[in-house]
Amino acid sequence: MKIFSGIRPTGELHIGNYLGAIKQWFALQENNECIFCIVDLHAITTPYSPKELQRTILETAAIYLAAGLDPEKSIIFIQSNIKEHTELAWLLGTITPLGELKRMTQFKEKTKKHPEYINAGLLNYPILMAADILLYKTEAVPVGKDQKQHVEITRDIARRFNKKFGKTFEEPQVLLSKFGQKIMSLQEPRKKMSKSDNPKNYISLFEEPKKIKEKIMAAITDPGKKIEYNRKRKPGISNLLTIYSLFSGQSIKEIEKEFKEKNYEMFKKSLTALLTNSLFPFRRKRKELLSREVYVRETLKKGAKKAEIAAQFTMQEVRKKMGLIS
Repeated sequence: MKIFSGIRPTGELHIGNYLGAIKQWFALQENNECIFCIVDLHAITTPYSPKELQRTILETAAIYLAAGLDPEKSIIFIQSNIKEHTELAWLLGTITPLGELKRMTQFKEKTKKHPEYINAGLLNYPILMAADILLYKTEAVPVGKDQKQHVEITRDIARRFNKKFGKTFEEPQVLLSKFGQKIMSLQEPRKKMSKSDNPKNYISLFEEPKKIKEKIMAAITDPGKKIEYNRKRKPGISNLLTIYSLFSGQSIKEIEKEFKEKNYEMFKKSLTALLTNSLFPFRRKRKELLSREVYVRETLKKGAKKAEIAAQFTMQEVRKKMGLIS
């Protein structure tokens, strides 16, 4: 299948980003045609520092590589380096109803969070995301659960375009992880893990051992002592069990059995050790890649050349079908 996905370059990724998206990417690249993008144009729809953005773009590329993406198996590039993304977004905007954009959950959340930064780019975010996906004739999109609505509107746009101008785009399917679609906050286990909140709420993919221990030991659990999975009654320990399962490869039932006669503290100590060992290779690889900026830049440049060929081919077809002269 043709696969496309991307992440905003907003600094270090946390384990929720990894488990909900990148871990899935790593497996998909083995048997599919994969394109993974650093969506910097999406990042500028909310407050940001231009100088900081340049740093985080390269750091996100290093993160992709450190997490296991192989530039020999996948195309990895920066969104803004391919002008066809914005061109297709404009064209798709002419067939996208305004009402649909205003109903998007993320638009409502972002405008509420940044009332001083409400802009047209934020409203048109789903159209640009649709362009990102459709530009490469994508068949499936691995995303976190919170991005499902954006893929659904992409399907609507593709269907509308095909009906109006003739079959051009696939209607991409959503690929969600079967387990661990949403990792929750360590301090507020009913809320999704996010690095925009208190640093105690998340664990970076490159967290130092000392910080991992501090955050896990301070993580909110629940009344009682039994270590069991129950999202409704025990969201705190259930979230930690999910993290343990995804990093260890053990089932929830196996972990519950292993810690049947143990308390929360013992479980947290074991989880701390597991995360420390599991994240060590990421820290080591990232450190190496950040010292090889020329290699990272060259990888992005090569990826952009490959992506550009596919993007230009699609745009030639789109322009012709829409009555534009190339």
